[in-house]
Amino acid sequence: MKGVEALAEALRACTDCRYTVPGYPITGLGERSGAEMVINEKTALEYALGDSLAGKRAAVIVKNVGVNACADPLCGATAQGLIGGVLLVAGDDPGAKGSQTAQDSRYYGELAEIPVIEPDDSSCYTGVEAALEASEEFSRVAMLRLTPQLLDAEATGTVVLRSDRKGRLAERGWTMHGRSMAAENLYRKMFAWSASSPLNRWKREPLGAGPAPGESRVVTVHPPPSGTTEAHEVREYGRPFVRDHRAVLPPDLQEPPESRKVRGFYKTFCTACPFKPLLDTLKNRGMQLICDAGCSVFGLNPPYELGVASYGMGSSIAVAARSTHVALIGDYALLHSGINALIDVYEKRLPLLCIVMKNHCAAMTGGQPAGDPIPYLAWADPVICRAEDECCLREIIRPVDRPLTVVVEAECPKGALHETVEC
Repeated sequence: MKGVEALAEALRACTDCRYTVPGYPITGLGERSGAEMVINEKTALEYALGDSLAGKRAAVIVKNVGVNACADPLCGATAQGLIGGVLLVAGDDPGAKGSQTAQDSRYYGELAEIPVIEPDDSSCYTGVEAALEASEEFSRVAMLRLTPQLLDAEATGTVVLRSDRKGRLAERGWTMHGRSMAAENLYRKMFAWSASSPLNRWKREPLGAGPAPGESRVVTVHPPPSGTTEAHEVREYGRPFVRDHRAVLPPDLQEPPESRKVRGFYKTFCTACPFKPLLDTLKNRGMQLICDAGCSVFGLNPPYELGVASYGMGSSIAVAARSTHVALIGDYALLHSGINALIDVYEKRLPLLCIVMKNHCAAMTGGQPAGDPIPYLAWADPVICRAEDECCLREIIRPVDRPLTVVVEAECPKGALHETVEC
């Protein structure tokens, strides 16, 4: 059995949902695993994060340059956390045979502080399950790094039983700094996980990373297992990632995560925010939602506490489409990177209430002017409502069984500042 066939079988057995954007060398893997094609890689990862919030395991299968498009939600998930395992399958092309670059996706392991597994021909099945378990144990996306050398090789082994665990979301009372502190402490524990992984095999030199030839084998390529420290000869496909990271140490232990109570305050919408009738309607209906970046992220905070999670700019639409089915996003964030996901949602007729707060500005960063999204949403036939029209809001803010976009219009008061509330 070829590596691509073994990996496809492992993905089908160990995940509930699979998404892909085709490209060399993973086109065949996406097809064999029955993955759903998505408009772009960022949307695919956001769908997977939505599945995770719903308690499902999901995989995203993309080529090396596609990982770049995933960078924002990939890094955001490390601080936000997740529930079901999420696996980013990165198909690297070290020889640039079918790609415009020879980039090495393993470096995202260092950037996003995520576990990276690079299986060899004997660990296709065990590597997939181990990566998903690591995703759940450390509450972040895990990466499976693949190269043509493995996909085209003969693989051994059989499907292993799933051992679903449960990740955790960042605690609601943590500050953003507190979330980062908690994520750093989990990253610290990943070094011990890598060092003790049975996927690695220690004999004598040379040391092979993933499918590269060697007497010893390192499969948990990030964080680097401690056994690599003494290796003089490391063979790997791509850049010298393992060789150059042999001496990397765990980060220092952080203090307990900072909470809003310890800090002494939290921030919320401006005192005269015109969108409060919208938020009151959502709260009265008991509707949980996914918040975006920008002012909508305050939906996570008191007094509303409507938001389940937030994974970055333009992310709320695709995440919500697979979880809460309600997304709250600003006009700037929609045009920034959310509109691609909205197109995919409408194409697939997924149930989603997408609420766009149109205030003509990027209010979180100083009120810079934002374009009007309505001319670019004609295909979605949006419902347009004034923020002060409470009757209209009560009529349209409700669960849906199809995609519906609601644009709520208002003008932010000039000179207004987000309210700071003491704890």
